[in-house]
Amino acid sequence: MPTIYFHQTTSLTPEQYVTEGSGGIWERLNYDWSDADNVVLTTTDSNIWGGASSHTYTFTRKADGTTDIDVVVIREGKNLKGRLLGLVVGTIGRSVLEKAFVNSVKAIEARNGLVTDRRAA
Repeated sequence: MPTIYFHQTTSLTPEQYVTEGSGGIWERLNYDWSDADNVVLTTTDSNIWGGASSHTYTFTRKADGTTDIDVVVIREGKNLKGRLLGLVVGTIGRSVLEKAFVNSVKAIEARNGLVTDRRAA
């Protein structure tokens, strides 16, 4: 079961971030916003993901006004296609997911009129 970690620093607040989406693969997610600094998206139904599949976003507000975003993605395939895609996601697909994560932060920043320095966090 692949577990993938990402990290990004942004000018966004936790409330301005947290989206999902993919082409050809669908899932229904339960969003737990009970702690706005630790948002958990649990897969409730999907054509390929099941079991412990989830996304956990941990937001750490920093004194300089930025927010660190740490993401943990767990993908457990519920059928052959899901298990095969899980292997891809956990290996060569990680960079594709990371790029999508970084691009989503940039897009939400742009939508909110914000810009963040992209140097290594």
